[in-house]
This record gives sequence, C-alpha cells and structure tokens, in this order.
Amino acid sequence: MPERAKAEAAECAHWIGAERRHCCSTDNVRPYLTGLRCPAHTPNALRGLPEVPPGPGIRPDAPMSPLSASRVHDDRAIASGKRRSSPEAYRAAQASTRKATQ
Repeated sequence: MPERAKAEAAECAHWIGAERRHCCSTDNVRPYLTGLRCPAHTPNALRGLPEVPPGPGIRPDAPMSPLSASRVHDDRAIASGKRRSSPEAYRAAQASTRKATQ
C-alpha cells in the first residue's frame, strides 16, 4: 500500500478543463508553487515560454536587489565612520568595501 501512496503523490495535479479531469501523468513530475506538475504543464509551459535551466542559483551578472544594494551603502557609511557601530562591525565594513573597490 505505501508504494501506491507514493505513486499517487507523484502525479501531475494540473486540471484539464476541456476534458474535466486531472492530468495524472507520472513522468518527470516536479513540485511548483501551484502543485506537482509534469513537463507539459509547468507554469512556463502553459505560458508558452522556455523552461528555466536548472542551476545553482542567481547569476553573477543579475542586478542587485534593493536590499543588497542598501547593504553596500550601509557598509560604506560604517567604514567611513559616518555611522556608529562596534569596532568589529567597523573592521568588517572596511574589509567589505575594500573588496568591492578592488
């Protein structure tokens, strides 16, 4: 019985409205925010877009988020002495700004 539960848990949960049924495909099913999906019913496939290749994470040339951009300015303010901090934070900020400028 546990094998059947595993097989049922790995089925595509996409609702095919025209046929009034779920897809229930078990080939290469992956979890998405919308649920388990087969390659034919991923969010990008339904929009007609190519799939994002799997990778380690954010690209090195990706734009910085506003949070990380503010962190750089905060480190610069601490390193320059314009913002009060502990001696440890001051030294760490100086080291990080040295790495950023080199």
